[in-house]
Amino acid sequence: MAEAYIVAAQRTAGGRRKGRLSGWHPVDLAARVLDALVDQTGIDPQAIEDVIMGCVGQVGEQSTNVARNAVLASKLPESVPATSLDRQCGSSQQALHFAAQAVMSGTMDCVIASGVESMTRVPMFTASELPLKAGLGEYTSPGMKERYPKVLFSQFTGAEMIARKYGLTKNDLDLYALESHKRAIAATREGRFKKEILQLQARSADGSSDGEMHTDDEGIRFDATLESISSVKLLQEGGVITAANASQICDGASGVLVVSAQALKTFNLKPLARIHHMSVLGHDPIIMLEAPIPATVVALKKAGLKIDDIDAYEVNEAFAPVPLAWLKAIGANPARLNVNGGAIALGHPLGASGTKLMTTLINVLQHRGGRYGLQTMCEGGGMANVTIIERL
Repeated sequence: MAEAYIVAAQRTAGGRRKGRLSGWHPVDLAARVLDALVDQTGIDPQAIEDVIMGCVGQVGEQSTNVARNAVLASKLPESVPATSLDRQCGSSQQALHFAAQAVMSGTMDCVIASGVESMTRVPMFTASELPLKAGLGEYTSPGMKERYPKVLFSQFTGAEMIARKYGLTKNDLDLYALESHKRAIAATREGRFKKEILQLQARSADGSSDGEMHTDDEGIRFDATLESISSVKLLQEGGVITAANASQICDGASGVLVVSAQALKTFNLKPLARIHHMSVLGHDPIIMLEAPIPATVVALKKAGLKIDDIDAYEVNEAFAPVPLAWLKAIGANPARLNVNGGAIALGHPLGASGTKLMTTLINVLQHRGGRYGLQTMCEGGGMANVTIIERL
């Protein structure tokens, strides 16, 4: 089978809710990432055969095929098609899988996988709550309710369930959250994010700009302490989850350019990484967020690797119990996990997080001189994608 290579990877710095990216229409935000991938490689824009873009809130400014709209707002020619997809938090990781599969099948040579989410302008749950308020029904069908009677599908409930199942205390979660901020602070101060961040003009929610560039992840708490994190109120009485040990609402976009071996030669491109393995797994939709654990076990077996063969892991910090339970169950080395911090400190722009994490993973491997990297993330509905790359 043909190989698929990543030759460019870019992300915006995360923007806080109503923060420095809130004045960007998500279509234009995504378009700037598409432009950056082309500019970074010098590839002929007409060589791009498809754009596959993850987005969870496909309503309002992110509706009507946000991927195609981003192409039309970019430097790419009208001949470049695009499609939008929703695998919840793993949407742009799945976009990467589809792009790589297109290349590996031999049907395409150059595909962009990307993601976008403006959680300021299209708030979380808008796609389900707005129609419900308008009397247009809900996503849970009679068939689902018959199979899962009296179940309220909730990621927040799932996070609490994982914490209980794996014996994780609130102090465990708060300590992990603090470590996420510490690692993100160190990475920012040492300039480790510079290669991966696309600098954009900061725009406030009203569209105004002070002329400054948005270059650093806005959600990092440089003054974070265990005391300040521990003092945040619980999301539910008797629980362990708080806003401080969960991922931050975030605006952002990201993307990678995936090409074939033939395209490497044709356009004189230097590969950053080779796609070594891709898989996706469905799991219990009630606990929901545990899927990265069995998905990683399956992926490693299929790839013929052991966890000790992996030099760096990016496990999305949707909630602190997710990576902590993953570490415990997989027996992974915590020093290799989310080494530059994760979504607790950097933000989780839903549909953009998949290629965002991949962009960071590639740069972590380069910085550390590692060979293999693994990325996985929990997804609404009880699913998880796993991607293993080899740095080149």
